[in-house]
Amino acid sequence: MRKYLSLIKFSHTIFAMPFAFIGFFLATTSYEFEWITLVYIILCMVFARSAAMAFNRYIDRDIDKENPRTSEIREIPNGSIKAKSALIFVIINILLFISTTYFINTICFYLSPIALIVVLGYSYTKRFTSLCHLVLGLGLSLAPIGAYLAVSGEFGFIPLLFSVTVLFWVSGFDIIYSLQDEEFDKIHKLHSIPVFIGKKDALMISKVFHLITFSALSIAGSLGDFGLYYWIGFWIFSALLVYQHTLVKEDDLSKINLAFFTTNGIASIIFGVFVIADLLIN
Repeated sequence: MRKYLSLIKFSHTIFAMPFAFIGFFLATTSYEFEWITLVYIILCMVFARSAAMAFNRYIDRDIDKENPRTSEIREIPNGSIKAKSALIFVIINILLFISTTYFINTICFYLSPIALIVVLGYSYTKRFTSLCHLVLGLGLSLAPIGAYLAVSGEFGFIPLLFSVTVLFWVSGFDIIYSLQDEEFDKIHKLHSIPVFIGKKDALMISKVFHLITFSALSIAGSLGDFGLYYWIGFWIFSALLVYQHTLVKEDDLSKINLAFFTTNGIASIIFGVFVIADLLIN
């Protein structure tokens, strides 16, 4: 179990899970609160992400084996998990995800294959497009709108703004994370924003993406008529976005893990707590 949790980087679920909770509680301000629906949402998040991460590791197993950064620490290249076992794990999680959406509502069930195409398809994108970061962001951005759909059965503008937030937030920090593989990706003809335009300009694009994130949250807060707690969470989240950009320099990538994992994980949890508190109090 420990090896499979490591394979899918289960701890990284904290990036999108708080936004799924936001989508759920946002919907319950107009629709009935049901614990079973919240449980289904959590299960869908776990199953979809487990399938996506394990599939990524399966598809990239040969690349990971050649990459000095990943050859020893990732489970398939180092032999701790067999490729066939990882693929079976992917299939099981796909079936569990689709089955869970069946018990939520019709629209979630019908849209479940599309969600899987996005989150699984990301693994192929770096082979042909530098926009792979946006596809990753799109996959995680399904969390708030998907959770909202699970409760309401319909789309809403405010949850869509939260999805835009996740899209550009994740894309921005994924660009930062990909800086460390720029040379390897160039040699192996893999695509990314840093490969396409270089480290300096890639960092600028990341900042632009996070400015869009800031703007989407500002609009959501204003149009959604949120209160004080939302704006406290908003400013903490925004400050942490700025902080992560102070950690990574074009010529100094030593703090990428701090910027990628720690800062973004803390930002997501804090923002989620404050927004949900605001929704419950108001």
